[in-house]
Order: sequence, then C-alpha cells, then structure tokens
Amino acid sequence: MKNKLKENICWMNGHWGTTNEISIPISDRGLNLGDGIFETILIYKNQPQLLTKHLNRWQKSASILHMASPPSKKWLKPLIDEAIERSRLHKGLGALRLNWSRGDNFLRGIQIQTGHSQTTDHRFWLEINQIEPSFSKVSTLISRHEKRNACSLLSQCKTFAYGQSIQAKHEAIQSGYDEALLLSTNGKLCCSSTANLLVKRKDQLLTPPLESGCLPGIMRQQGLDAGLIKEANISRDPYPEDEWFLINSLSCKSIKQVNDQSLQICSDAKELWLSLLHRKPQN
Repeated sequence: MKNKLKENICWMNGHWGTTNEISIPISDRGLNLGDGIFETILIYKNQPQLLTKHLNRWQKSASILHMASPPSKKWLKPLIDEAIERSRLHKGLGALRLNWSRGDNFLRGIQIQTGHSQTTDHRFWLEINQIEPSFSKVSTLISRHEKRNACSLLSQCKTFAYGQSIQAKHEAIQSGYDEALLLSTNGKLCCSSTANLLVKRKDQLLTPPLESGCLPGIMRQQGLDAGLIKEANISRDPYPEDEWFLINSLSCKSIKQVNDQSLQICSDAKELWLSLLHRKPQN
C-alpha cells in the first residue's frame, strides 16, 4: 500500500505535528512492553468508515486486557474530523490509527500496578496518513515457525505486539512469497500476518471461527452480520475450485498460491471488499 504523504499527521495531548515531531516517553508501557491496543480505520470520501464497530472492538479489547476505557466516540469524532481536514487527503482516502497504551511504567518489570486502570494513567495518540486500498494478488506461505494461540485472550485483541506477524511475514518473503498464512495451536488455518482469511467455495464465503485464534476483524464481522460469510474450519489444502482472499479494513487481496499449490483467481476482490464495506446488517 503506497503512502503518498510526505509527512504523516499526528495528535497527542492537544498538540498536532508529524509522526517525527510527536514523541512518547521511553517509560511508556506500549513502547517498552507492547502493552497497548489500536484500531486502524479506513477514511473513505473523507469520512471514517465503520467507526462505531471499530470503537466497540477497541472498548472490548480494553476490557479484556483490564485497561481503562479508551476515549469515547463523542470525544473522538471532532478530533478525527479535524485530522481529516488537516491532512487534505487525496481522493478523500486515508488510514486513521487510534492508539491506547497503559501509560508509563513507574516500576521496573511487567506487573500492572494496583489501581493502574484509570484513564488518566493511560496514553492516547492519533495518526493519519494517506493511502489507497490494495487489491493485489499475492502468493502465500503457511508459516512453519509461527502459530496463533487459539487459547490466548490476546488473540482477541488488536495489540501493539506484532512480533509474531513480523517474523511470519519475513519467513514468507525470505522463501520467495508475498505473505504468510498462520496456523493456530489447534492445527487449523486462522489468518495471515495482518488480515482475515476468506474462502469462496461453491458460492459460499467461509472464514475460520474465532476459536481458531484469528483476530475478530471488522470486515470479517461485516460479512457475518450481513449473512454473506459463514464460519468454518479451513484445511491447509485448498479445494480444486476454491478462491481465497485476505481481507482487512484497508485491503482485499486475492491469493494466487498457497505453498506450492496454485489457486484460480476469478472473483473481483475490490467488488467483494466494497460490498462488505457498505453492507447493512440483516434484521
């Protein structure tokens, strides 16, 4: 995905600047320990898309991880609107990232301090940059070294800790592939390094269940809510007529290869992505 801005816009503690100008203390737990959560939200036609769903997931992740509640939609919306106005996004397209860390680590070690769950202890910052959604075709390698933990609460949350995804993608690239697919600890395919997996099989869209350890993606949930996607365990071996996709809020990529097996690519990934983006839930 191409970043067309020379400078990305950032806000923290009432101050606007570029991501090179705004800084956080080295005592921040998000920096030191990856102890934080974030949401990446598509800006489309200068409007944040599926904002309520993203903020609901953000709030749920904070609750799961015993963090204070992140900023509310009422507080955030004017700030987001100002960020969009300041960024002057080309074609009105951008990526908004909302960050929420547990704040400063006053004592050495990983333990959460007693009472360290107040909003004033935490740290929020916002970033926005210009992007265009990606609909490329990718080859994938099923990682031999990294597995998602199907039992971990962390698998349910979009945290700062991306070390496993970084290693899996590096493994794929070093082996001549574009992207990594991850098995979970239960042996089933669950997702890629940064996206949910969709499989089109006999005119039905399938996606691994949350029990597989996959992240509860927003676009994934859009399809489930609309009745367009069904949860199912996905074997690592594609069926002959399968079409596989990787989807998130900023992209929908057709998978052309899984390990040494080529897949057919017939569907329009962009059309699928747009249909989910604008789909209304079933009554």
